[in-house]
Amino acid sequence: MVIVGIDPGVHTGVALWDTSERRLLVVTCCGIVEAMEMLHAFHVSRRISIVSIEDARQRRWIPRERDYRQIKGRAMGAGSVKRDCSVWEEWCRYHGIEFNPIPPRNNRTKLTALQFAGITGYDGRTNEHGRDAAMLVYGI
Repeated sequence: MVIVGIDPGVHTGVALWDTSERRLLVVTCCGIVEAMEMLHAFHVSRRISIVSIEDARQRRWIPRERDYRQIKGRAMGAGSVKRDCSVWEEWCRYHGIEFNPIPPRNNRTKLTALQFAGITGYDGRTNEHGRDAAMLVYGI
């Protein structure tokens, strides 16, 4: 069984966790369309069981900003990420894949590459978005 972790945004983090092999198959980052194409191809060949997504729609806290530009920028970014979450939910329903929205506070994020490798044993190249996606599904 394969479970997918998604960290939505302009740079979409994607991770695939194989529950039978107990290992991360893929940890990457790409645009939303490329991520959907990759997952569709993988789903056709191996059947994805669940897509777990860090769901910004469930965020309950907002960090303090220093000035109006920062406030406006964060609000605009948050709105697009929330929309991406809705798109992922629709995509999963369309393909008959279980969708698991996870509140941001319930995910271990912002790990360095060294910390991530130490925890997961994954030795491939990663970035922050891919690592965040992987931590949604690692060890399930």
